[in-house]
Amino acid sequence: MNAPSPHDERTREGTRAPDGTPALLSVRDLTVRHPGRGRRALPVLAVDWVSFDVRPGETLALVGESGSGKTSTAMAVLMLCRPESGSVRFLGTELTTLDEPELRTLRPALQPVFQDPYGSLSPRLRVRDAIAEPLRVQGRWDPLTGPARVAELLELVRLDAPLASRLPYELSGGQCQRVGIARALACEPKLLVLDEPVSALDPSVRAGVMNLLMDLQEELGIGQLLISHDLALVRHVAHRVAVMRRGRIVESGTVDEVFGPWPAAPNS
Repeated sequence: MNAPSPHDERTREGTRAPDGTPALLSVRDLTVRHPGRGRRALPVLAVDWVSFDVRPGETLALVGESGSGKTSTAMAVLMLCRPESGSVRFLGTELTTLDEPELRTLRPALQPVFQDPYGSLSPRLRVRDAIAEPLRVQGRWDPLTGPARVAELLELVRLDAPLASRLPYELSGGQCQRVGIARALACEPKLLVLDEPVSALDPSVRAGVMNLLMDLQEELGIGQLLISHDLALVRHVAHRVAVMRRGRIVESGTVDEVFGPWPAAPNS
C-alpha cells in the first residue's frame, strides 16, 4: 500500500471508540510460550503479560518488528494456541477456560483473515463453495436462501457475481483476499483478527483491500485487531496502536499519541 496522504479524508486521525463502550475483546496479562526446538530446548516466551481491549467499530493495531509477539498474540486471541496464563474475554465470555466444543459456538463471532490469500483457500473449492463452507460447518446453510447469501457476500466485498464459479488459481491475489474476507463475514462476526492482511499483495491492490475493510467496519460496526509492521498503513486505518517489543507492549495510545499529529496542510 502506498503511504497515504496526511490529508486523505479516509485517514482516521483523532478518532476513537466512544468512552465507556463495553469491550468486545478484553485481554489481560496474556502470556504465551512456544516449545523450544530440540528435545532439551527450553520453551520460548513469545508473549509476556500483554493487556489490551478492542471495542465495537474500533481498529486496534498491534505493531512491532518480526518476532515481537504480534502473531502469537493473535493466535492466542483466536485460541489457535493456548496461552500459558492470562485472560481472554470475548463478548463477556472467558475463552481460556472453554473446551473446543464450547469454543465452536463462539467462533462465528470471532473470525480471522490471514496473510496468504491463496493458502487460506482450498484449491479444490470454487469461490461460491469457499464462501458457503463456514455456513455449512456451523449448520447455518439453507439450500433455499444460501445461494442468495453467497451473492450478497460477493457484492459486499466488491466482487462480480461471475467470479463465484472460479477456482482460487483463476483469481488475482487481491480477489482471493476479498473471498477470504467474504468467508470471514459469512457468519456475521463481531470481531475480525487481521494478520498482515495485505502484506502478500501487490502494492497496487493493497489500498483497495484496506479501504474495503474500513468501509465494512463502518457499515457493519465490526471491531478489528490488526497485526502489521507497516506503520504507514497502521496510521491510515487504525484508531489505536499498541507497540510490541520482545513479547511486551511498550507503548500504546491513539494514533496521534503514538505517531504524533499529521503535519499541517501546506498553504495553497
